Amino acid sequence: MAAPTISTHVLDVGRGAPARGVRVDLYRDGRLIASRTTDDDGRIRDLVGGPLEPGTYRMVFAVPSEFFTRLEVEFTVTDPGRHYHVPLVVAPYLCATYRGS
Repeated sequence: MAAPTISTHVLDVGRGAPARGVRVDLYRDGRLIASRTTDDDGRIRDLVGGPLEPGTYRMVFAVPSEFFTRLEVEFTVTDPGRHYHVPLVVAPYLCATYRGS
């Protein structure tokens, strides 16, 4: 069984394609713990790169948009035995995120 992770998938609906090469910084309790970029499919499968711990996490996306330059999503990990997937859908003047599976 794989260890729990925090992952993301960035989709650029303005282009109708995954957003590859998007830098995502991950903070836990205000401290930077990881910086990664999305792969060709717009995914980062494991942002943490180690054990998942309870706390407040913040993902900062350097998005490919004409309007937005940076998007931040803050969430709380209460169960470190559970996987947390936070997808981002972005277009030139729209963004949306949700708790994925």
